[in-house]
Amino acid sequence: MLSQHMLSDHLLFFFSALGAFNGLALALYLWFSGKTSLAQRALAVLILMVSVRTGKSVAFFFLPDTPALVMQAGLTACLLIGPSLYFFIRTSLSNSTAFGRFELWHGSMLAVIAISLNLLWPYADHARIWHGPIVTTGNLLWLLYLIVSTAVLMQQRHRLPTGSARRLLLAVTTGLWLIWLAYYTSGFTSYIVGALSFSFVLYLCGAVAWAWRQGQAPVEPYQDRRIPAAEAATELQALADLMTRERLYLDPGLTLARLSRRLGLPQARLSQLLNDNNGTSFKQYVARLRVAETERLLLEPSGQTLEAIAEAAGFQSLSTFYAAFKKANGCTPALFRERHLSREQVI
Repeated sequence: MLSQHMLSDHLLFFFSALGAFNGLALALYLWFSGKTSLAQRALAVLILMVSVRTGKSVAFFFLPDTPALVMQAGLTACLLIGPSLYFFIRTSLSNSTAFGRFELWHGSMLAVIAISLNLLWPYADHARIWHGPIVTTGNLLWLLYLIVSTAVLMQQRHRLPTGSARRLLLAVTTGLWLIWLAYYTSGFTSYIVGALSFSFVLYLCGAVAWAWRQGQAPVEPYQDRRIPAAEAATELQALADLMTRERLYLDPGLTLARLSRRLGLPQARLSQLLNDNNGTSFKQYVARLRVAETERLLLEPSGQTLEAIAEAAGFQSLSTFYAAFKKANGCTPALFRERHLSREQVI
C-alpha cells in the first residue's frame, strides 16, 4: 500500500513539474530562435511567467523547505501573468515592429512595481505580506487582465489572424482562463491542480505555437476561377501602394494572412493574385521588396554591416538574405556595393 502511495506521489510530481520545466524550455526557444517578432517575444515572456509560477507551486507542494527566493520569484511572476497575456494579444493584433509609447509606459510601470516589492519586502522577512495582499493582488490582476484581454479579442475579432496564429491566440487565452480557475478553486480540489492544468494547457498551446512558427495555414484552392485583368491590375496597384506607404515587408513576421487582412482581400484571393497575375509567390514578392531595400541601404554612406542591413530590410537570417540577393543580382551584396562605389569614383 505504501509503495502504491509513493508511486502516485512520484507520478503527480512528474506530471506537475513537467509543464514548468518544458515551459521554461519553450520560452527560451521562442525568445532566442533567430529573428523573432514582438508577438513571439511576448508569448515567450508569458510562458516564462506561468512556468515560474507553477514551478513555485510544485516546489511548495512537494518540498517542505522551499527556498524563500523560489517562493518570491513564483509570487512575483503571478503578478505579471495577466499583463503578459495582454501584451501578447496587443502585439499579435498589430503590424508594428516596435513597442508604442503606451506599451513602453505600461511595461515600465509594472517592472518598477515588481522590483520595488522585491527590494522593499523580501519574502524571507515578509512572508505574511506575500501570502496575504500580494497573492490576492496577483490573482485579481490576473483575472482583470484576462477579462480585458478577452474583451479586446472580441472587439477586434475582425483583425484576428487566420490559421495557426488565430488558433494560438484563442488557445493561449482559453488556457490562461483554465489555469486561473484551477488555482482559484484549489481550495476545493488541491493546490497542485494549478500546475497540472498548466502541463495540460502547455502542450495544447505548444503544438499550436509550433504550427504558427512554420508559417501560415494552407490556402484554399482557386478552383480554376481566374481574376479579370482589370480587377487584378487595380488590386495589384493597391498592394503596391500599401507596400510603398507602410513598408510592411520590413516586418520579418509578415505573413500572407496578415497582408491579406491589411489589404482587405481574402487570403486565397491575394495568393491567386500574386501567383496568377503577378507571376510570383508571396515569399518571392516580399523577398524582391526586401532585396530592393538592401540595395538602397548598401549604397548609403553610413557603412552599415551586411548583418545590420539584412535585419533592417526584414530578412530573418543572413543565409536567406544572401540567397535572395544573389538570385536577384547575380552577385553577392559585398560585390554589389564594391562595384557601385567603384563606378562613383570613376565618375
